[in-house]
Amino acid sequence: MGSCHLLECLNRRILIDCGMFQGSRELAEENGVAFDFEPAAIDYVLLTHAHLDHCGRLPLLAKRGFRGEVIATPPTRELVRLVLVDAAHLQEEEARRHDYPGRRRDEGGGRAPLYTILDAFNCLDRFGRAAEYEQPVALAPGLRATFFDAGHILGSASIRIEVNEGDRVRSVLFSGDIGNTGRPLLRPPAPPARADLVVMESTYGDRLHRSFGASIEEFYAAVCSAVARGGNVVIPTFALERAQEILYVLHQGVERSRLPPAAQIFLDSPMAISATGIFERHSEYLDPEAARMFRQGDDPLHPANLHFAREAADSIALNRITGGAIIMAGSGMCTGGRIRHHLRHNLWRKESAVIFVGFAAAGTVARQIIDGAEHVRLFGEEIPVRSTVHTINGFSAHADQRELLAWRGGIGGCDTTFLVHSEEPAMRQLAEHLQGYRVEMPRLGEAFDL
Repeated sequence: MGSCHLLECLNRRILIDCGMFQGSRELAEENGVAFDFEPAAIDYVLLTHAHLDHCGRLPLLAKRGFRGEVIATPPTRELVRLVLVDAAHLQEEEARRHDYPGRRRDEGGGRAPLYTILDAFNCLDRFGRAAEYEQPVALAPGLRATFFDAGHILGSASIRIEVNEGDRVRSVLFSGDIGNTGRPLLRPPAPPARADLVVMESTYGDRLHRSFGASIEEFYAAVCSAVARGGNVVIPTFALERAQEILYVLHQGVERSRLPPAAQIFLDSPMAISATGIFERHSEYLDPEAARMFRQGDDPLHPANLHFAREAADSIALNRITGGAIIMAGSGMCTGGRIRHHLRHNLWRKESAVIFVGFAAAGTVARQIIDGAEHVRLFGEEIPVRSTVHTINGFSAHADQRELLAWRGGIGGCDTTFLVHSEEPAMRQLAEHLQGYRVEMPRLGEAFDL
């Protein structure tokens, strides 16, 4: 899924997000194809949040001619810098790995990165004004955008765009990704009271999440069981929000004696480590209780026995630990990053456990393991799956079906809903529950007259 919507009004062209496809190799290859519009003609990009599937093609957009303004909340601006530079670095590394056999044989060609680190930094020059929640941003005479807290990750937003034509005002609301309510770190979603049209994500439109309290209990039990068996706990972790939420849960577990006191916790992700610092700098965007803890000097994201593995050598050293370690590493879908090395060293061990706490797209290694694969291919090897595998979906940063319907039901004045950003079965199930509304499920590249 890659979120990117083009809105044309009052002779302005506005992109809401410019995301990267993630999942299978076929989807990844779609990222390099030409945009369905001329990048140089785009006036504004409004970013809902800093996940790659919403901001990951910004450097490519700028590389191909975009010279307009990018507008986002202050935390999103900081997180996007982190995410895009990391993505560019990984692409450059992958290009070098693919090219190496050819260089040894003195062959030309090779696999070029989608964009480079320099491209990522260049696109950051396009960031202009910062948006604050519920404070309208003027884009042109008669055209304004207002950001509302989406409760998904730090700084995430739903964006309402209002157009004045004569004495008539028309508005369209883009949900971005809607957060799961009752989270320990973030405030719940705060949608606007009304909009004429809604473009709405439907990631979990076909299911309900387990309660957060029950999910925490399951998480603690899984960790304690693996440590008692003498194994490690490996947690594929998204660097933004999920890593920080798990750190918070671990902090609470240690403080309340729910976790083994001798267990060592490792955050093996330079990006997650840096993102945690951004959370600390923007604590005013957090849930009031978490913000209070920061103000009083009790860092809720730093449990006892926490170790940061920023350097590659520190990550490699973790592979020598055979038991008692809780290892959090990216990527959350196991499509790249350091987590693949930890899976390689632990997936085949019956005493270890792998705990999935986030969404896994079709075609990813994470989805293969969750779906019960007996072997997965990592670094050219077939690794048997013998560890205990847990999938705890109550940690999801996405609203479930019930919460999506509640979010939509809180928006008055609207009789049309466009469902996007989901696999088709989930989208169709959510559509069946949206009684009384006109529902559209756009195809890629489809246009509508609003």
